[in-house]
Amino acid sequence: MEKATAAARRLLSDKWWVRWIALILIASMMFFGYMFVDVMSPLQSLVQNQLGWSPEAFGYYAGAEYMLNVFGFLILAGIILDKTGIRFTGTLSASVMFIGACIKLYAISPLFAGTGFEQWLSSWWVEMPGSAKLAALGFTIFGCGCEMAGITVSKAIAKWFKGKEMALAMGVEMAIARLGVFAVFSLSPRLAEWMGKNDPSVVIPIAFCTVLLLIGLISYIVFSIMDTRLDKQIGGSAEEGEEEFKLSDVKNLLTSRLFWIIALLCVLYYSAIFPFQRFGTNMLQCNLHISDTQAADLLRWFPIGALILTPPLGYLLDKIGRGATMLIIGSLLLIGCHLVFALWLPANPSQNLAMATIIVLGVSFSLVPAALWPSVPKVMDARYLGSAYSLIFWVQNIGLFGIPILFGKLLEASNPGVTDPTQYDYTNPMLMFAGLGVLALIFALWLKVLNGRYHYGLEEPNIKADDEAVRLDGEA
Repeated sequence: MEKATAAARRLLSDKWWVRWIALILIASMMFFGYMFVDVMSPLQSLVQNQLGWSPEAFGYYAGAEYMLNVFGFLILAGIILDKTGIRFTGTLSASVMFIGACIKLYAISPLFAGTGFEQWLSSWWVEMPGSAKLAALGFTIFGCGCEMAGITVSKAIAKWFKGKEMALAMGVEMAIARLGVFAVFSLSPRLAEWMGKNDPSVVIPIAFCTVLLLIGLISYIVFSIMDTRLDKQIGGSAEEGEEEFKLSDVKNLLTSRLFWIIALLCVLYYSAIFPFQRFGTNMLQCNLHISDTQAADLLRWFPIGALILTPPLGYLLDKIGRGATMLIIGSLLLIGCHLVFALWLPANPSQNLAMATIIVLGVSFSLVPAALWPSVPKVMDARYLGSAYSLIFWVQNIGLFGIPILFGKLLEASNPGVTDPTQYDYTNPMLMFAGLGVLALIFALWLKVLNGRYHYGLEEPNIKADDEAVRLDGEA
């Protein structure tokens, strides 16, 4: 009788195979989202030649993904998440991603070229073509959905894997998402060439990834059905079974020193990673004198180090800990890799050197996120965990919005009179990335010092952590 009662009380999330199926469903949405994020990154030179976008225009387009998030949407997204739960917010975010993708697809398609709308958009701020303006708008809308999805997935994993292998699950989710980057760098230039035959087309890769986003939306809806059943087992009126979120909690976060150290570490590190993915293909083209397809084939290996190492690193965090130390090592690797790209690779053009540096950068990209995101639930109250993630993502988005624009301007200023997109000098922009890494290292060191002083548990294994999150204390 007791065994039957215990079996009846088992939740869906207690069954390992059910919670991992749930993880795969939500990770699929992020996999397709990451593919769409970088679908145009390997095509920078083709976009410049085919659509007439300058490096500065491409930089504005790349930064547009984060524009509305910077101006408050991401904070609103966190409040929506904490108020309405992971099912509604996740479905909404996947829908918004698909809508934004459709707008971007229309902007670069022949259906838009030559229309009165296109001519009007091109008539003002002539440095940015009409197609770039509308594509940036679509990318902005997509970015709202993508970042909202990111915080939703984090909270969903925290819910389904609470007290279990949470860091490993987050690591697997990040690995699956980064596989999307590998896939799109492999597919995008080939789809452009193969489907475009003798006339490569930017449209085909974007259309392909837009369809995948629709599949991602369907996957999340299936997960939502599973999550509904889990909540029926848990009981209670609130979807998450947690205390009600209050706006005053945002003030608690914004006045926390620990929060700002984590957030600034995050923005500095990621600002030297994601913008690099946008411009990295063209940088390799220019330094190695190879085609965009060859350059994309090299850069696609960047997420592989992260893909392979992030899950075992998550397992290591669960069992052994040392999260703050991983942040320091990851920042050091980031600095070294960007210095190689800035100084060593141009003087010694070698595909083997480029490949080795790209893989090491991928290792860095496994260390930092694997340690960073599972640490947040340790220091944030569960009832405003969604807002904590959203505020960190908001700070991150400020950098991801501004850095690509600054990078594009710096690239253009460093190459006066250069019109061939395969002849740019990337030294100064890559040094800027290395500088961001130095600042990230400073915050990583500061975080470890505070952790040793106030015992936040960032160096402790997750498996020994209490079920209740460590509260922000006065010293934070």
